[in-house]
Amino acid sequence: MRWDRLSRDDAAGALFGTDAVTTRTFDTPGFRGITFHEVRARSILNRVPGASRMPFEWTVNPYRGCTHACVYCFARRTHSYLDLDTGHDFDTQVVVKVNAPELLRRELASPRWRGEHVAMGTNVDCYQRAEGRYQLMPGIIGALRDRANPFSILTKGSLILRDLELVRQAARVTDVSIALSVGFLDGELWRSVEPGTPSPETRLAVCRTLRDNGISPTVLMAPVLPFLSDTPEQLRATVRAIAAAGATSITPLVLHLRPGAREWYMSWLARTHPHLVRRYEALYAGGAYAPKWYQRRVTRQVHEFAAEFGCGPTARPAAPHRGRTLGGEEPGVRGRRGEPAGPGEPEQPDGRPGDRSPQPTQLTFP
Repeated sequence: MRWDRLSRDDAAGALFGTDAVTTRTFDTPGFRGITFHEVRARSILNRVPGASRMPFEWTVNPYRGCTHACVYCFARRTHSYLDLDTGHDFDTQVVVKVNAPELLRRELASPRWRGEHVAMGTNVDCYQRAEGRYQLMPGIIGALRDRANPFSILTKGSLILRDLELVRQAARVTDVSIALSVGFLDGELWRSVEPGTPSPETRLAVCRTLRDNGISPTVLMAPVLPFLSDTPEQLRATVRAIAAAGATSITPLVLHLRPGAREWYMSWLARTHPHLVRRYEALYAGGAYAPKWYQRRVTRQVHEFAAEFGCGPTARPAAPHRGRTLGGEEPGVRGRRGEPAGPGEPEQPDGRPGDRSPQPTQLTFP
């Protein structure tokens, strides 16, 4: 493994030393076959590249690699930077920044930090199964709460309910946005394409529990899988279930296939749905994104069904919340640029963020 790839940022130096890496395996059913690389990071607030269209500027990613093992995950490419493969290794070689909570608390207290919005779950899921063992998120949320720093979380995990009281405490003092990712309801498809995640029904139950406890959750209906979960009947059933779970808004996002994810997904497709391979090749012949006409058709149908079931408006692009300036602090902090920004963030052909090619409708965080 090329730890120097992960431990170095050209603009800011090493994020952690190679001597700070501890490798562990756990012989328990939930973690069998998974290797955890525990590191002590030197920076945890990541600045989103300036060319990005994402509605936030800062992210926190306590993990790299993900036990959710979603075959379409856009973040797979990041493992290639470590000389790990973007398929099996991404699912089983997980980097854990064990000092994330204490490091975040220190960086939030810096006189240069302006209290800007922090997005989490935008690279890999911060509530993946590993969080059950490492329990980094309580400290992270606690640090944000104590600084009254606005933040958002996007997750497929049910572990967020463990931290419900912390989320409620934070919501009393700052802006907090929670979004669940639920792309479809088909149980067989879920087991095949998202094998390490809680079921769609479980995620909708999480949505309902959040709503019952005073948190207004949104749902990112993602990904909509062409020819697998995109019929009007399927979309309508999914929107109806999301509305019934109490989501305040729904944002559809059609599958996008970047390098790394594309190869893994197409390999899965050839094994499980070989008759669809040529249709996908034609649909994605123009690049990572499905054609605009297809995206617009899906978006229009989801909008219509959301209106039918009274789910409220879907999320629309908006200026990011700029956060709070605490105690007259001066702006100026600059973060690391070594990690990708978030869902839907376009890449240039060489894998660098920043291409301004057309994008699908995306979730926004207030």
